[in-house]
Amino acid sequence: MAEPAETIDGWYSLHDFRTFDWAAWKRVPAEERGQIVAEFKEMIEDWMHNEERGEGSYALYSIVGQKADIMFMLLRPTMQELNEIENAFNQTRFAEFTIPSYSYVSVVELGKYMYRGDGDPLDDPGIRERVFPVLPKWEHICFYPMDKKREGDDNWYMTPAKERGQMMYSHGMVGRKYAGKVKQVITGSVGFDDWEWGVTLFAHDVLQFKKLVYEMRFDEVSARFADFGSFYVGNVLTLEDVDFYFKAR
Repeated sequence: MAEPAETIDGWYSLHDFRTFDWAAWKRVPAEERGQIVAEFKEMIEDWMHNEERGEGSYALYSIVGQKADIMFMLLRPTMQELNEIENAFNQTRFAEFTIPSYSYVSVVELGKYMYRGDGDPLDDPGIRERVFPVLPKWEHICFYPMDKKREGDDNWYMTPAKERGQMMYSHGMVGRKYAGKVKQVITGSVGFDDWEWGVTLFAHDVLQFKKLVYEMRFDEVSARFADFGSFYVGNVLTLEDVDFYFKAR
């Protein structure tokens, strides 16, 4: 049996994608729409205050294309807290106009091969920053789930641990070329969701997503062992953008 990989785990994560019932929304009087959006903004402000206290993080984006209209990503110390936020949102008037289109449950993780020090990795400020991240509110987001293959000679889970670590370290070096251009958050979902990992990318220039993913596909880890799910790309929704996006004023 090949040696299982060890991970450093941080905050639990929920990606919640919703389509919006614009037809029903347009039938609501303008004043009432304003009240409904105001309630939603109060929830966003709660997420902001939670982030300021260092007890989690959030991101809110509009999604381009027909897969969804909006997406919020939430990070919290426990799975129970994610469930509580999801239930609280579902009980708002705003949620009555949304239809769940996709969700992803996972936990922020970092492979131990990326830690070269001694002792508890969580004592390292650099490691803590990566597994308990503050999600950037950059202009664009890209999310996709992925698996490692289990096919014949291309079976990731039958590959020796040392070889896997070397390949993943090399794979990570490709990503480092995009430091400052792309912020990456990796979440593990084995036992939590249908795929094994979720990849969330943030960028100021949306074209950097294409460049990074394309270059990584030539790396052995992706070229031999990776299967990808659907890609979701979107634009940031700030608190100030919400009124305009939903025509609440």
